[in-house]
Amino acid sequence: MAEKSLFAMLLRSPWWVSFLVVGLIVVAAGALLPKEYFAAGALASFPIFVVGCIAAWKQLRAPKPAQVAEMLDAVSSMPWRSFVDTLAAAWTRAGYAVERLPANGAADLSLTQNGRATLVSARRWKAATHGVEPLRDLHAVMQARDAQAGIYVATHGQLSDNARIFARDHGIALLQGDAVAVLLLTQR
Repeated sequence: MAEKSLFAMLLRSPWWVSFLVVGLIVVAAGALLPKEYFAAGALASFPIFVVGCIAAWKQLRAPKPAQVAEMLDAVSSMPWRSFVDTLAAAWTRAGYAVERLPANGAADLSLTQNGRATLVSARRWKAATHGVEPLRDLHAVMQARDAQAGIYVATHGQLSDNARIFARDHGIALLQGDAVAVLLLTQR
């Protein structure tokens, strides 16, 4: 689904926004269409209703902000090895085959699902600033191991603009802050 499509935007919005749009479409259909076409006009809102139901389901099951903050605090106090073990367990529960990589490399984990390999770098998860160099290192390992994608984990700090651009251009997803906590909480 395109990131800027109506359905994608509604999925990211609070669930009630979709139902508000459905209501507006039904009201507009009643006000603007002849009575014999009202049902067809109202049914045009059905896909948005379905998106609203999906958004509500996801948002009601999502971790609460207090849980996310608590998980981030727990992650902050973990040593690197425990943090990587926790990530590996979460991705295993999510259905990935997880392989731990040697501790001296730029990547910590290799995730495989449906024949697609993704390398994960979680080594600098506590850094205050993240530049492009660790992303270059991860990309080099991705090329050496023929991985299709990479994930750079950063629970704290900011990524430089150059690092963001490099990640976008080289197939590296950025897993930052709350997204790390949500991954760990939803895959318990």
